[in-house]
Amino acid sequence: MSLKLIKNPAERTSALNESRNLKMARSAHACVRGSTVKFYEWLSTSAAQSPRGPPVWICGDCHLGNLGPLADIKGRVEVQIRDLDQTVIGNPAHDLIRLGLSLASAARGSDLPGVATARILEALARGYTAALDGDFTSDRDQRYQPEIIQNLLRRSVRRRWRNLADERLKTVEPKLPLGKRFWPLAPEEDKALAALFDNVEIGAAISGLAGDASGKVELIDAAYWLKGCSSLGRLRFAAMVRVGEGKSASMSLIDIKEATTAAAPRARNVSMPRDNGVRVVTGA
Repeated sequence: MSLKLIKNPAERTSALNESRNLKMARSAHACVRGSTVKFYEWLSTSAAQSPRGPPVWICGDCHLGNLGPLADIKGRVEVQIRDLDQTVIGNPAHDLIRLGLSLASAARGSDLPGVATARILEALARGYTAALDGDFTSDRDQRYQPEIIQNLLRRSVRRRWRNLADERLKTVEPKLPLGKRFWPLAPEEDKALAALFDNVEIGAAISGLAGDASGKVELIDAAYWLKGCSSLGRLRFAAMVRVGEGKSASMSLIDIKEATTAAAPRARNVSMPRDNGVRVVTGA
């Protein structure tokens, strides 16, 4: 199936479901990415008992596609979890099992021998243990990162708006190109997004991340965004905003995703926000 521009929001659901199924059919790794609910169903019925860890905030969907370079408020960049839709207070072993399955399926898709998969999973266990025992915030510790990770971080630091725009939009113009990836908004969606960016607190948060103290945020363009795998079918929007004024203004691409009930099982007798959006932010 070659996805086309969907102009009518009522036609989105069938197109998104078909897109998700096709993505999952392409490879075992893509199937793992797109089957979060099935993963936990399989885990709950498996004869093997999962290890039990202390109830802590976990990712809930810890696979390779959800890991990547992420900057903190001080501009330091590390490879971290970048998608926390499924975050809950739960069993940390679930993150390790999900990541291990993701690594194993990626190795299988790359035709690596079984011994390579075993070594990858051993390295996962060693790295998790080392992270619990050590402090990886100093430059000295960063030198022990694999060369491929160091190269990834160096490239991410050098990335600019032009790189993001060329990669995601195939253009550097301040416009979301409607087509396979970006679809028109329904009138009520357009109105809701405009109101969202008129919110003073949200504007301050966006301008703060962009390093602009003025708090001036202007919505330039917005569209429905066909993105992800297991999340296809939820509301997801791309919003292009201008941060700041005059020559110092910069462009940002904001990813807005609907927060729904987590598939990851939560620990018993723990208190978590009932609002799914607040849960995601709290877990982050």
